[in-house]
Amino acid sequence: MRFLFLCNKSPWPAHEGGPIAMNSLIQGLLKDGHQIKILAVNSDKYNVKIQDVPEDYIAKTGIELIHIDLDIKPVDAFLNLFTNKSYHVQRFISKNFGQRLSEILQSESFDIIQFETIFMAPYLEISRKYSKAKLILRAHNIEHLIWERLSKQGSNPLKKMYLRHLSCTLKYYEISMLKHFDGIAAITQSDGNFFRNHSNISVIDLPFGIDLEKYNPNLAEPEFPSLFHLGSMNWIPNEEGIKWFLDEVWPLVHKSQPQLKLYLAGRYMPEWLMKSQLKNVIIVGEVADAQEFICSKSIAIVPLLSGSGIRIKIIEAMALGKAVVSTSIGAEGIQIENGHNILIADEPSKMASAINQLVEDVFFTLKIGANARVCIEEKYDNRKIIQKYCDWLNSNNNQKSETP
Repeated sequence: MRFLFLCNKSPWPAHEGGPIAMNSLIQGLLKDGHQIKILAVNSDKYNVKIQDVPEDYIAKTGIELIHIDLDIKPVDAFLNLFTNKSYHVQRFISKNFGQRLSEILQSESFDIIQFETIFMAPYLEISRKYSKAKLILRAHNIEHLIWERLSKQGSNPLKKMYLRHLSCTLKYYEISMLKHFDGIAAITQSDGNFFRNHSNISVIDLPFGIDLEKYNPNLAEPEFPSLFHLGSMNWIPNEEGIKWFLDEVWPLVHKSQPQLKLYLAGRYMPEWLMKSQLKNVIIVGEVADAQEFICSKSIAIVPLLSGSGIRIKIIEAMALGKAVVSTSIGAEGIQIENGHNILIADEPSKMASAINQLVEDVFFTLKIGANARVCIEEKYDNRKIIQKYCDWLNSNNNQKSETP
C-alpha cells in the first residue's frame, strides 16, 4: 500500500512521544514493504532542518517540512475566548501547507492518507477533494481530555476557566470531526472505546509498537539504587507531574533514602527546575542516547496527574527491563499488572512506599523489570501491530470496530 502521512510535527528525529510513535509505525510499514510519503508541520517549537535529516530517511519517505507558526499569540488567545473555535486547531491551519498538500495529491496517488492527531483534520477537505484514498485518523490521545484534566488542577480560577474553554472547544471539534474519517486507529483500548461511543465508523485499537531487535536490555550493571525520569518538559503534564513529585513525594523518599539520587532527563527543562537545587536531584537535560541513559539507571518514575493516550517512555523503559513506578493516569492504556510488571501509586505516601520497596530489594526490582520485558514482548511487538493494522486496512468488511 502507499501511505501519505500528514504529521503535526516531524517524525524525525524521534526525540519526543509523538514523533517516536509516528516513526515506529512508519518504520514498521517500510519494513513490511509499503511505500511512505511524509508531509509534516515544522515549527519553532519543534524545528527540524531538512539538511539534517539523513539522506536514507528522505529517500524512503520523501519527507517534506512546511513551516507553520504555532507560537501562542496573547491577543489571538484572548479573542478566542469569545468564539466556539478550538484555538489549538486554528493554529495548525496554513495556506502553504494546504497548497503543498493539493499539489502532492494532484501528482501522486495513495491508498491511505493518515492524519497524525486531530490537529491535522483541517486538511480533510483538501484530501477528499483530490484523492480517493481512505482517510485514517491516528489518534495519539483523546486530545481534549488532556486539557480537561489540566483544568481541574491548580488553584488559579482564571487559568482554570481558560483551560476549561480550551478543553470544551477542542472537545466539540474533536468529536464533530470523527464522522469525516473512514477509520480511526486509537493508541489504547480505552481511547478506542471513546471513539466507538462517539462515532459509527470503524475503530481499531493500535498501540505503540517496539522493534524488539533495537531494545535489548543492557546486561551491564546499572547504578543501583537510582531513580530517573525521561520526558520532554515542554509537555505540560510532564512538568506538572514532576513538580508534584518533587513537592509531595520526593521529601518522603529522601527522608527514608537520604543517599538515593533522582536523575531528570529530557528536553526543555523549565527555569524553575534548573534553579531548584534540591539535594540529590540531578538535572541531566537532553540526553544524546535515550536507551543508554535508561540502561544506566535502575528505577523509572512516571508521576503523571493528567494526559491521555499512552506513555511511550513507560513502554520503552519496560522493554529495556526497568522497574517502573507510575500513577494510574501515567500507566493508563498500557496492558500492565500492578505488582507484577509495574508499580502503581496515586498518593504521595504510597508512591514513596513503592519506591522504598524497590530501593530496598534489588531482587524485587530485577523481577519487576524482567516481567516488564516479557509484557512488552507479548503485547507490543511492532511486527504484530503492523500486521494487525494492515489486515484492518485491507479488510473489505471493516465497518465494525475491532477490539483486541
